[in-house]
Amino acid sequence: MAGNTIGSVFRLTTFGESHGPAIGGVVDGCPAGLGIEIGFIQQELIRRRPGLAPGASPRNEEDTIEIISGIHHGKTLGTPIAFLMYTQDQKPADYEHLKNVFRPGHADFAYHQKYGIRDVRGGGRSSARETSARVAAGAIAKQLLGSFGVSIQAYVSSIGPIALETDPQQLDLTNTEKSSVRCPDDLVSAKMLEYLETVRMQGDTIGGVVTCIAKGVPPGWGEPVFDKLQADLAKAMLSINAAKGFEYGSGFRGTTMLGSEHNDIFETRTTINPSQKQIRTRTNFSGGIQGGISNGEDIYFRVAFKAVSSIMKDQPSVDLQGQATIIHPRGRHDVCVVPRAVPIVEAMAAIILADHCLRGLISKL
Repeated sequence: MAGNTIGSVFRLTTFGESHGPAIGGVVDGCPAGLGIEIGFIQQELIRRRPGLAPGASPRNEEDTIEIISGIHHGKTLGTPIAFLMYTQDQKPADYEHLKNVFRPGHADFAYHQKYGIRDVRGGGRSSARETSARVAAGAIAKQLLGSFGVSIQAYVSSIGPIALETDPQQLDLTNTEKSSVRCPDDLVSAKMLEYLETVRMQGDTIGGVVTCIAKGVPPGWGEPVFDKLQADLAKAMLSINAAKGFEYGSGFRGTTMLGSEHNDIFETRTTINPSQKQIRTRTNFSGGIQGGISNGEDIYFRVAFKAVSSIMKDQPSVDLQGQATIIHPRGRHDVCVVPRAVPIVEAMAAIILADHCLRGLISKL
């Protein structure tokens, strides 16, 4: 199976199946001498783990990380950083009745056609359990970026029809983690919770949108052709389970604007030191990226997630022989994956930005 690695200089390879003994990853290309707080990595994993957000799967995984190599006495060695999280709350029997049928909306049929074999225990490699390795690697990338003054924060901007329309620049994102659905607006958060309960009572699921903002990214990160910064961000986000759409800056709304409205006008601003000046833009419809390269403004984008395919309702399908059958749901599943996707989106953004940060340093040697 190919396609388990992302990145060019800062690279992550993940391994493991949903109900296998462990999920893990290897980060290669991280510079030596970087201070790493293992506690921060663990905290990021706690943010992702199931059972904490409303509508989330009750699966109880501690996701306690074990660092195998690459970090010694809190410092990176410049060698591959290998880590894993042992699986504790396995219930593969929940999926035994699905071994000969294809679940609607899942990867079962596609996997069977490609490989001729599949791990039916929770979807195996296609399970969102794999994203715990991404979050761990993203926590390392965040600490690398922090040394360059870059921060990344995401939040839930919509669940189903309940949307937060406020400009991201006007939000107090410190309120995000205070909300059980990771929406920084109290009133909208309450509406989302009420809506999620309605969907749960119906035995159904729902999707939504995560908005992410990266601050402090200097101008010059990215590549001008195939590895455009927004292209790599899009690939990273669309590799997340249940992700169905990506837009940055003005996105699709920009198609309704005239060029004279959409162009971000450059201007010179005086810094704290009067003898120094910065070139900035009045607006940021570009989303902090122009020509595939960061321009120094905030990078912001949105990721759309579909409703989870595992619903607590009987569904018609077919078995391996193509015979009609009915799927009777069991197991532990999310009503809405969006709140849990917030740390995953942040992690993938951090991995891409860390990679382009290091690529930029190499290009100037």
